[in-house]
Amino acid sequence: MILQKMGEFVWGWPMMGLFLGVGVFFMLRLRGFPLRYLGRALKSIGRKEEGNGLSAYGALCTALAATIGTGNIVGVATAVSAGGPGALLWMLLAAVFGMATQYAEGYLAVRYRRRTKEGFFGGPFCYMELGLGRIKMGRLFAFLGASAGLLGVGTLTQVNSITTAVDS
Repeated sequence: MILQKMGEFVWGWPMMGLFLGVGVFFMLRLRGFPLRYLGRALKSIGRKEEGNGLSAYGALCTALAATIGTGNIVGVATAVSAGGPGALLWMLLAAVFGMATQYAEGYLAVRYRRRTKEGFFGGPFCYMELGLGRIKMGRLFAFLGASAGLLGVGTLTQVNSITTAVDS
């Protein structure tokens, strides 16, 4: 009962408003950059590149793999069945503004990445430490993220989707 109330509070209207508001903020602050250069970005995927680094297509696939999964596929079906076809409009708007949030997050990860002997590494913990100067916050985020990954949080949506499909 307590966990259900906490889940409703965390994933309720305030959080959805915060997600959408942050996306609108970034889209306005970036002056529509993700939309203006979407065509150019899609064209660059097929270009041949020289060197040993990750190709543009490989980088796109890696970024998409981290953000798209079974939960998104099941989420669309659930939203349409619960809210009707109008839910697609709101999901499209959320996706457009989420694109700006994703771009800002990717930019910060590249801007504040670190170079090591093996290559580069970056992410939220790096821009918390280097960009904000909050070393303890960055380390806490890295620890909590690794703990969540070890507990299997990333696969719970997929397992739930598969068991629901098999059960019905």
